[in-house]
Amino acid sequence: MKKLSFLKPALVFLCLALLITTISRLALFFIFNERVSETPEFWLIFPIGLRSDLIIISYLSFLPVVLLTLLPTSVLMKIRRFFNVYFICFLSLFLLMELSTPDFIRQYDTRPNSIFLEYLIYPKEVFGTLFKSYWIMLVVAVIVMAICIWLLIRNAKRLFTPRDTPYTTKLILFPLIAFLLVFGARGSLTSRRPINVSNAVFSVDQLTNCLGLNSLYTVAFAAYSMKNEGNVDKMYGKMKEEEAIARVKKYMDVDANGFTSDSIPLLHMIQPDSVSAKPYNLVIILEESLGAEYVGCLGGKPLTPEIDKLALEGTLFTNMYATGTRSVRGIEAVVTGFLPSPSESVVKLSDSQSGFYTVAALLEQKGYDTSFIYGGMANFDNMASFFNGNGFNRIIDEDDFDAKKSAFHGTWGWSDEDVLVKANDYFKTLKKPFVSLVFSSSNHEPFEFPDGRIQLYDKKKNTVNNAMKYADYAVGKFFDLAKKEAYYKNTVFLVIADHNTRTFGKHLVPIHKFHIPALLIGPNVEKGKRYDALCSQIDIQPTVLTKLGLSLETPMPGRNLFRLAPNVAGRAIMQFHDINAFRVGNQVVVMQPFKKPLQFRLENDTTFIAEPVNPELAKDALGHVSAASWLYKNEKYRLRKIWR
Repeated sequence: MKKLSFLKPALVFLCLALLITTISRLALFFIFNERVSETPEFWLIFPIGLRSDLIIISYLSFLPVVLLTLLPTSVLMKIRRFFNVYFICFLSLFLLMELSTPDFIRQYDTRPNSIFLEYLIYPKEVFGTLFKSYWIMLVVAVIVMAICIWLLIRNAKRLFTPRDTPYTTKLILFPLIAFLLVFGARGSLTSRRPINVSNAVFSVDQLTNCLGLNSLYTVAFAAYSMKNEGNVDKMYGKMKEEEAIARVKKYMDVDANGFTSDSIPLLHMIQPDSVSAKPYNLVIILEESLGAEYVGCLGGKPLTPEIDKLALEGTLFTNMYATGTRSVRGIEAVVTGFLPSPSESVVKLSDSQSGFYTVAALLEQKGYDTSFIYGGMANFDNMASFFNGNGFNRIIDEDDFDAKKSAFHGTWGWSDEDVLVKANDYFKTLKKPFVSLVFSSSNHEPFEFPDGRIQLYDKKKNTVNNAMKYADYAVGKFFDLAKKEAYYKNTVFLVIADHNTRTFGKHLVPIHKFHIPALLIGPNVEKGKRYDALCSQIDIQPTVLTKLGLSLETPMPGRNLFRLAPNVAGRAIMQFHDINAFRVGNQVVVMQPFKKPLQFRLENDTTFIAEPVNPELAKDALGHVSAASWLYKNEKYRLRKIWR
């Protein structure tokens, strides 16, 4: 061991990093024990965790170990402060990531990942939420971080100063040291590719699997994987674009000869229920985080008396599933009808910032006024850029509200009632048909809303249940105002959630947490009807457009639910982090990166029975993801160009 004393700084780093990750993993195990202990062989999180810890520690140790081994002691002493700074910085990162993990898991049911990175560019909203909802943990984290960093700095000389060792001894040992580093970083000698997060998957519970990792590793892997997120071939398997497009077309309600373009493969006509001399307006109210579990008329908590009443005035979709767990994924599905994929939502991707299909771009061609109305800053999640480049000619956001006339301003902007009152005021000034996306935010953590509007469901005010009830109140207020205006009788209204609130569960994809409400009200919409068949968020726009009184040409793969034959099985596609679920009827294929697909029969949304994989259904699942990637990369999800 004396001969290895020159590696003391790296060995101390190894021990301290393992101490941080191991204590954190034990703490997480006890915090989430009730859930984790349901998994057979749950104890595997510890050996798997040790392996994942050693992988990232080996990567981080490579540079300092090479320097410690190949440089003479005289040179090492001149750069000894580099080792202090390097090791203290990365130990602080390990500690910071593990301290942030419990609350991140409570919110997203997984360790920090790409979502963690995305939110770093929105400090105002994120820190506002942290200070108001997680201030105790924030204070504890700051104190713990400060104490640990102080201790490391104070003892840096003793811990990280290189030791004097004969240079020839170091050179003799270098091959062995290099081998151990490479072995540690790869995690295996037998695998052709290095071990990654998919190797931690040993159960069907996403949370249990992720405890076998550490959070600096998962964030680093998420950053590394961004270059592959659009590469379906690497993640799920290869499929030629012709086959992928054919498998998507198989699920569309379009005849084989009904497609209208060779260059835009999914382009087809949507025919109206009846042609109207004066086309109808369209208002989409996209409700933040309103899962079915909060909606009374869907069997959820009694938090939505206004929506429950409005359900009697239109058609309620009782078995609709969101495509993802983020607002940008909900916007993608509702506004563009695009298929979910392992990449970012098209709202944030660079090649979809102009010329990409949206309902606004479609109806703009028909002379509609097009708008996006939001109480926060429209640049959040790149919404303003995407909307501005794809047919939304008017963007109304936080800066357009009059503080003297508005009710409440919170972390995420103006309250829902302010947004919906603003929308009504705007709509009644318009002299031509219009389409508008109105996006709520009050039912987003930290759940802030004005006093005196609702009878609280929970005693504590700022809770998810109370925020949902307030969001419902605001929807009711909007319809009360709209019904008094001339535009109301000529408008189709869609109230739909972008996604559920916290998405978690013991399965790889917690399907029950993707269940959302959708309510359609307007001319020619059947009142008091409940559409009970399984359907997806991507089906809602093709269905709604048939109510506008116009013949329209679109590239959307979703289907008109009202014209779907009763014997056609419903379909839903759900993206949960980098796991894709393709559901047809009660069968669901689950695709994970770098692993073979799994198939389950659903007795209900929370009871999964493992079954042999149906090769055709698995190919259909892959086809939908592959088609999404190909359509985006080749700019084939657009409207036919109109030359003016």
